[in-house]
Amino acid sequence: MKTDSPKKNRFHLLVPTLNLCFAATMMAANHFAAEIAQFLAGTILFALSDLIYFHVSTTPFPKSFKCFTCDQAHDNYNCNRWAEDTWCPQNTQFCMTVHHFTSHGKTKSVTKRCAAREDCYMECVSCCEGMICNIEVPTNYTNAVFAKRQTVYSSAPPQRTRALLTIASLGLSRLFAG
Repeated sequence: MKTDSPKKNRFHLLVPTLNLCFAATMMAANHFAAEIAQFLAGTILFALSDLIYFHVSTTPFPKSFKCFTCDQAHDNYNCNRWAEDTWCPQNTQFCMTVHHFTSHGKTKSVTKRCAAREDCYMECVSCCEGMICNIEVPTNYTNAVFAKRQTVYSSAPPQRTRALLTIASLGLSRLFAG
């Protein structure tokens, strides 16, 4: 029996240690849960306070709307960054954006404003290089094009003609060789 008592004592010493570890773990978990709850409560309160600032006040007239406005900004990023959201006048129905760019596709200016229907006209521009190449009138994005001549004026025959002459001469040489 004496051999059983030291094992019993060791076991009793081990159990309180486990209980202390369990209690410490639970305290840490509760503290962590409390921190998460506090963070979430703060986040929800912060989000609710933000919503208060963004609610729509009374409108100037029925069916009124706002547009971002900027006048000849250097690019769309700067236009949007510094644009005012303005209540549009009653005689307007649309938000208009005008984008002017260089021949290389880089933005020259961006203008955004409120617009009436007649301000939103469609404009098709077509540019071509060559003798009387502007016969047709552009009507949409498929024929409003920028076209440059592919060939250069010279006394030499075009590439295609040279290739056909080469093929024909090879065929004739085989015909007469055989």
